[in-house]
Amino acid sequence: MASIVSSYGGQPVSAPSMREVPLESNPDAIAFADALERGGFDLVILLTGVGARALVAVVERVRGSRDSFVRALGRTKVVARGPKPVAVLRELEVPVWLTAPEPNTWREVLSALDGKQGEFSLSGRRVAVQEYGASNPDLVSGLEARGAHVTRVPVYQWALPDDLAPLEAGVRAIADGRIDVVLFTTATQVVHLLKVGEMLGVHDAVRKGLKNCVVASIGPTTSEEMREQGIEPDLEPTHPKMGFLVREAAERASEILQKKRL
Repeated sequence: MASIVSSYGGQPVSAPSMREVPLESNPDAIAFADALERGGFDLVILLTGVGARALVAVVERVRGSRDSFVRALGRTKVVARGPKPVAVLRELEVPVWLTAPEPNTWREVLSALDGKQGEFSLSGRRVAVQEYGASNPDLVSGLEARGAHVTRVPVYQWALPDDLAPLEAGVRAIADGRIDVVLFTTATQVVHLLKVGEMLGVHDAVRKGLKNCVVASIGPTTSEEMREQGIEPDLEPTHPKMGFLVREAAERASEILQKKRL
């Protein structure tokens, strides 16, 4: 991503803000695998590629084999939130029953399922949702409102990076007004940025700094978290992908900055 920024003439300031931490003890994932193999679910929703891989890895580590789990997954209707879980399913040779369209949020998942109501009603169905670090209450409540019995399957969680120095430097640069554009690619980055700002005692200065620079969000899920944190994004790309994010930020940054700083 820094390389793309450089290609548009920007000076990238890389501040990694998160690392994926597989749950060391994951009884929920194993219980899900056991139930799936017994035919205990009518529908499985995979929200992330990393989470899907971690789920398979947990099963394989505990059991010594993933074969029976993959076969059971192949016998079940599987919904993929976007292209990354689709790629994992293809590697496993598991058919994808339904894929949510862009921008691949929980709203598109529910809308895609609503479009299949004639073929597959959610009423009374047993639905498993692979989570990606935090529960998605909107998706869960939306499924339950449609009559589904939902089982959450947490697979991994997010933590701050082991080396906080780059993120701390980035936070201080925002607080000092030395950053023109901030690019967010996940909601967790927003949470961690503000958390480190609090740790450094510059929380208010960070918020002020964000008001005076271009705040770009990769898509609706990240933007929702921003707004919940009291931060209004200045732009979302036409497609929720890093290349589009950087390009469109490069195209619009000068105009947005001029308006905000006046």
